[in-house]
Amino acid sequence: MRLDVDIRKKAFESASGKRHEVLSDVSFSLAAGEVAVLVGPSGCGKSTLLRILAGLDHDFEGTVERPLQARLGMVFQEPRLLPWRTVDDNVRLAAPLADEEALAKLFDVLELAAHRSHFPGELSLGLARRVALARAFAVDPDFLILDEPFASLDKALAARLREQIATLVANRSAMTLLVTHELDDAVRLGDRLFFLSARPARILRVVPIATPRAARSEAEIATIKADLALLNLAAD
Repeated sequence: MRLDVDIRKKAFESASGKRHEVLSDVSFSLAAGEVAVLVGPSGCGKSTLLRILAGLDHDFEGTVERPLQARLGMVFQEPRLLPWRTVDDNVRLAAPLADEEALAKLFDVLELAAHRSHFPGELSLGLARRVALARAFAVDPDFLILDEPFASLDKALAARLREQIATLVANRSAMTLLVTHELDDAVRLGDRLFFLSARPARILRVVPIATPRAARSEAEIATIKADLALLNLAAD
């Protein structure tokens, strides 16, 4: 399983007729079991890139190649749950063939077992984000896209959710692409970090992390973050 991306240009025309270039010469590959993290300024085009990779936007110059049979799991910036459906129903709608044992394990990891009969309006934002994650993982994805899954969560909730994502990703061979603004999340979860420029987004630098995710000590994480903070990416 492999994803090959070669986007030469993505642009759109505003209502006023002005043309805006969003992406420029974005090329990379992603292998099964690998976690890549996109880090870049707000509005640079990260979400546009994810929509292209998910097959939701075909209006670009270039190619995106992934196996046709690859199952896609996607977590958007907002949970996007159906308010008239229970937690269990929201997940089962995405994965109707998932067996009960697999779902039970998934709900346990995400601490949702006690909330399966609740409706989205009864959930906190943190719980709603976990349901969105459960929905994405329930399809047993080959390609997993996480678009800022920690947005608007306080540090404690974000850290707990990050641990849960790390557990779920470690037990699967999915290609994973994560967007985050937080360097700490990127260093803890990623195998390769892609730093993007302002719009039109291009890859300024790719930083691989050799130590396996589960083996990274707090001291090593702190060192990697310190080294990255010294990079003058704006000058590249």
